[in-house]
Amino acid sequence: MVSPKIEKIIAKYLTKQASSSELDELLIWLEEGDNEKELLSYVKVNYAIDFNMKEFDTNRSKKELLEFINKEKKVYALSKVKNIMKYAALFILLLGLGYLYNEGFFTNKTPESIISGDSITLELENGDIEILSEDGSKKVVDKKGNVVGTQNGSELLYVNDAEQETLVYNTLTIPYGKRFKITLSDGTNVHLNSGSSLKYPVNFIKGETRKVYLDGEGYFAVAKNASNPFIVNSETLNVEVLGTEFNVSAYPEDATTDVVLIEGSVGLYVDSSTLEDGTVITPGTKGALNKANKSISTEEVNTFIYTSWRQGGLFFRNMPFKNIVKKMERHYNVKIIVTNNTLNSEVFSANFNDEPITKILSYFNDSYDINYTIKDNTIYIN
Repeated sequence: MVSPKIEKIIAKYLTKQASSSELDELLIWLEEGDNEKELLSYVKVNYAIDFNMKEFDTNRSKKELLEFINKEKKVYALSKVKNIMKYAALFILLLGLGYLYNEGFFTNKTPESIISGDSITLELENGDIEILSEDGSKKVVDKKGNVVGTQNGSELLYVNDAEQETLVYNTLTIPYGKRFKITLSDGTNVHLNSGSSLKYPVNFIKGETRKVYLDGEGYFAVAKNASNPFIVNSETLNVEVLGTEFNVSAYPEDATTDVVLIEGSVGLYVDSSTLEDGTVITPGTKGALNKANKSISTEEVNTFIYTSWRQGGLFFRNMPFKNIVKKMERHYNVKIIVTNNTLNSEVFSANFNDEPITKILSYFNDSYDINYTIKDNTIYIN
């Protein structure tokens, strides 16, 4: 049985709109029972679309599949051949869909746009919601019809209007499993992680503090402006800078809000305080706000561990398993249930460079004998 969520991913996949995390989720679904046959049958019965199969090269896909398997066999032991085949599933699926197209099961009709809770959204000043496709492009206009920004793929660029005298806000929201970049009107670059949102002025006012509001995690490269300090507000913590690079992790469900400084200097202070009473951190330092008692602590860290997510990586250092699970859920947009409470408190260290989630699960299984099962798009770990 094909669930409504998988239906959406299938449609996005066939129209080349599926993200890497959605393809991972489709791979997980394909592992269950006869779902590969279910998928081919479902597409044949329910869809009549042209997804540019005229560009599909069967021989090339076969060649890529063989090269992929041979490469993986050199790296992994025979016990992991089963895992290799999981990653090959989409290559095989493409061959199957190519066959269906050549046999005339598809027509030249194009489906309507797909809008789901997994979409990147932009809320405009009037409350309207725009859907941003990761491979699309569009112009952002204000209520007067003026172009204030442009989207090109996974980046959004705002233009500076020096004549602006009133603050008008937009809010960019990134769902689990996706990441997005934005350049604010002052030239500040922000890279938003999965499950995050940023509220920001379309234009900053000359001579006034530049303030944005973060929920989740973002990497900031702030444009220097000594007369206009830049403040990132996340719940009760303010991060104030003039021009620098830093990472803020402020997910509501986490016990702390973490700020890791890459270069320059920043001051940290809670809403009831001021910069003069705050904590100043230097490059290579992490400042952490304890949400329970509002105290701020600092420690020296390897900054790359906290910023590797920008390249799709997941790095852990002495991290409780329950926190690792949270990061995996955000990163891959999957639900994970841990049935072993003792495991949740155990700590682990590992590096993963933009790997499919099945590879991470196999690592924990092979290295620590941590077993997992997949059912109804939920991962159960025991």
